[in-house]
Amino acid sequence: MATKDKWTKGREQDDHDVGKRREAYARLSERFAHEAAIMLPTMLKGQARREHVRATILEDHVERIDNHAEGTREKFAALSASLFAYFRGTALVFYRDMAGADAAMPEVMLLGDVHPENFGIMPNADHAPIFSVNDFDEVGYGPFSWDIKRGATGFVIAAREIGGHGKKKRRKIAKAFVKGYAAAMEECARDEIETRHVYRMDNSPPLIKKLFHSALTDRHRWLKDRYHNEKGDGFRTSEELTPISSRRDEFQALIDGLAKSNGIEPDSLHGQLRVKDVARRHGQGTASLGLDRFYILLEGPSEDATDDWIVEFKRARRSAMAGLVPTPDRQFEDEAARIVHGQKVHLPDGDVFYGSVKIDGMSFLSRERAPFRDDIDLDDLSYDEWLDYADICGRALARAHARSDEVGDVDYDVEPAILEAMEPRHVFIDDVTCFACEAAKRIRKDHKAYRRDHKRGAFERLPYKIS
Repeated sequence: MATKDKWTKGREQDDHDVGKRREAYARLSERFAHEAAIMLPTMLKGQARREHVRATILEDHVERIDNHAEGTREKFAALSASLFAYFRGTALVFYRDMAGADAAMPEVMLLGDVHPENFGIMPNADHAPIFSVNDFDEVGYGPFSWDIKRGATGFVIAAREIGGHGKKKRRKIAKAFVKGYAAAMEECARDEIETRHVYRMDNSPPLIKKLFHSALTDRHRWLKDRYHNEKGDGFRTSEELTPISSRRDEFQALIDGLAKSNGIEPDSLHGQLRVKDVARRHGQGTASLGLDRFYILLEGPSEDATDDWIVEFKRARRSAMAGLVPTPDRQFEDEAARIVHGQKVHLPDGDVFYGSVKIDGMSFLSRERAPFRDDIDLDDLSYDEWLDYADICGRALARAHARSDEVGDVDYDVEPAILEAMEPRHVFIDDVTCFACEAAKRIRKDHKAYRRDHKRGAFERLPYKIS
């Protein structure tokens, strides 16, 4: 009993220390937004920077390490193996470097984790494929420039590691992303296209049209090849899926509640919304590795296993930007509610299964897993296609941002405010490009230190104090 009490006190101390660090960074963000000469983590060098990065990553994974969550070790190994994966999976480190920055910039609903692989094809409200921003886990309100800076940095890193491009070409790719954003924001200001425009098969540029065609998959074949068991009445057991059929009734109640809150009626399109099976999903994502995911198999309208639906429940987590943006925090019921709000702001007529549920008192995000959900293969792109893709992503992001006053909680016309903030245009584009190249260089150094720590087991367990 004494050992258990000591262990419990240790965990309580960990939670207390994490809370203290979050409060400290919130105060730093507030002070940096309004005062001069406040030290940010970017000013740390050498061993001090290494220890800061280590402590921040440990803090971001306290629950997963503490609970020995499945996939946690795999995530840390993936971050060690790839610079781009490290960038994707350590958003908290990135945003603590930006705490309180750009306070004078216009506010929008930020995606929060902009990079080349967070744009892709997904279902809309009619279950038809569209292309846009597609990962809303980090969403929150803040300066529009934060998304552009993270996106440009992501393109610089990916263009180097995946594309193999040199410094000059990486800069041009980052510039193409920013220029695409500016061009689309001008279109939104002139034509108000953001209220209705999204890339579809009939209006996409050639590169995205090609992606649409490659993503189209027959639902029956997709279900049969990847998910259905031999009888088609449940999930198969695989490295990715472990059926937990005994929990069907529990998840039926969750689906019924989701359908009611989202206005999804049993009909000729959705069937009777009957849960056929439930499975635990293993090893998916980068930032979310180690967090619980469930797949729910719903009987399709034909009841012959050819048109079943799959709905994913994914554990929602705190945004890496929380407490760091120099704008007032909005209050949401829970983390999934924040994510759902962001998706509704960014996408016109998005996935009808996008919603929030509670499982064992924890917040989960729901969404459809469609056979055509896909993103671009970056390693297949030529240099010219990298430029085209960066431009397209910049445009898609601008259209998502421009909806912040129409659908979101921004009470002024964002398009003219953003266009004015980007003047002089050439200076703004150069500033963002220089930021991205400098950030990428710093992240490469951080990654080298991270790999050193990972090799030595620094992320195997929590220290008694995270400070």
